[in-house]
Amino acid sequence: MTLAELRREYTLAGFRRADLDPDPIAQFQKWFTQALQAEIVEPNAMTLATVGGDGQPSSRIVLLKAVDQRGFSFFTNYESRKGRELAENPKASLTFFWAGLERQISVAGAVSKLSREESEAYFAARPHGSQRGAWVSKQSQIVANREFLEKRLAEVEAQFGDKVPMPPYWGGYVLTPHSLEFWQGRPNRLHDRLRYQKNPDGTWLIERLSP
Repeated sequence: MTLAELRREYTLAGFRRADLDPDPIAQFQKWFTQALQAEIVEPNAMTLATVGGDGQPSSRIVLLKAVDQRGFSFFTNYESRKGRELAENPKASLTFFWAGLERQISVAGAVSKLSREESEAYFAARPHGSQRGAWVSKQSQIVANREFLEKRLAEVEAQFGDKVPMPPYWGGYVLTPHSLEFWQGRPNRLHDRLRYQKNPDGTWLIERLSP
């Protein structure tokens, strides 16, 4: 089978305007709960797309760690490529794809840093290995080999033990959405696409998009 021949017919469900919660965050939480119940592998995995000052987009998978009325929160190294690009252009998009439910959610908005206190509270709850890894990795920078990382990990373990502070270059972001699109696969590629767009007064306009 060639790549051109790879295709799947989506038949699980439909999605109507009447099904939508007026609040897009509540709608996201509803679908996310259903993804958990369906035992989707890592349903909080999302593609984060950023654009640097040179106009070149880049994307990677990161993990959603909180969602509330502020928006969608994640944590990373501020000196990584995504951190540098967000400093240059604090706008981004997120995409969740749950193949088992034939669903996709796309989110776009402005990104800002979380408070140091909130970042430290999350960092303290991370496994010790992840805490040490934040000190070991100069994320997105070139390293000579794997042995360099293993040696650095041993040094961090010796330095901090089990009481690992949060690095000064590490913390959280929140993407505050101005647009969210909920996509449900349908037969014949006539998918259901319903989009929330934020109005100047803070209310949400809901529209159906052609597939």
